[in-house]
Amino acid sequence: MLATRLFDRAVIRLKPTIDTEDVADFLQGLVTNDVKGKLPVWTGLLGAQGKTMFDFIVWADGQGELLLDCEAAAADDLVKRLSLYCLRRKIAITLENDLGVHWQAEEDPKAAENTVNALNAVNAGVAAPDPRLSDLGWRWLAPVSSHDEAADAKWQAHRLHLGVGEGRADLGDILWLETNAADLNGVSFEKGCYIGQENTARMNWRQKINRRLVVVPIDRSSEKRRKTAYPDLGLALDHLRTDDITSDLIPNWMDLSKTPDK
Repeated sequence: MLATRLFDRAVIRLKPTIDTEDVADFLQGLVTNDVKGKLPVWTGLLGAQGKTMFDFIVWADGQGELLLDCEAAAADDLVKRLSLYCLRRKIAITLENDLGVHWQAEEDPKAAENTVNALNAVNAGVAAPDPRLSDLGWRWLAPVSSHDEAADAKWQAHRLHLGVGEGRADLGDILWLETNAADLNGVSFEKGCYIGQENTARMNWRQKINRRLVVVPIDRSSEKRRKTAYPDLGLALDHLRTDDITSDLIPNWMDLSKTPDK
C-alpha cells in the first residue's frame, strides 16, 4: 500500500451537543480564517498580540460538526485552549483517535481519490488540495488502519522544499502575517473579529510586515534568526527581516510587496 498517513498529525472533533448550537460560529470568533465558507481552510489560533499559538486545517464533517487537522504534539493543548474559550456553549471538543490524516503529492485528484478508495474506508472524506498551496499536494481524513504507512518524512521534505513552515516549532510565537499566512491563504481580512485580529489587521492595513519566515540552506542560516533546523535535509527556517531576504530564497508564491515604509 502507498505510504500516505501523517502520524505527526491528529484530528480534533468539534460537535454540537444540542441542535441549536453552531460550531462554525464558535470557531469563527476565535481563528484567523473564514470557517463558514468553503472548507477545508488553513487557519491560526493566535494570542492577544497576534502571535501564533496553533495552526490547523479545518474540515467539515456534516451534521454541523468540524474536524481540525492539527499537529499531534499540540493536540491536547489545543483541545484545552478551545475548551477554555467554550465556556457554557454546548460543544464537545475531543480528540478523534479513530481518524488519521493522509497526504500525497499527486497533483492529479483522481490519483488521490483512488488512494482513498483503496483504503476501503466507509467514512473517508473526499481528498482536497492543501488549502495553503496546491503544490503541497492532496490531503484527506480516513479511519485509522493497522495497515497505514507513514509519509511524515516525505511530507516534511516536500513542504520545506516549497518554503512552507507549520506547527509550533516553525511558527510558534511569531506574528501571524510574518508566518506568510496571507500568501498561504491563512487569513481573511473580510470576516469579523477574532483573537489577535487587531494587530493582524493593522499590519495589513499599514503594509508593514517587517519580517518573514523563510526556508534557507542550513549553512546560510543565522542562529540568531533561526526558528527550526532540519539537519537531515540541510535546511533551516529563519525569521528574517524582509530587507535581508535575497531573491534566491523567495518562493514563487511569496509576495514581499508588503514591506516596511522606507
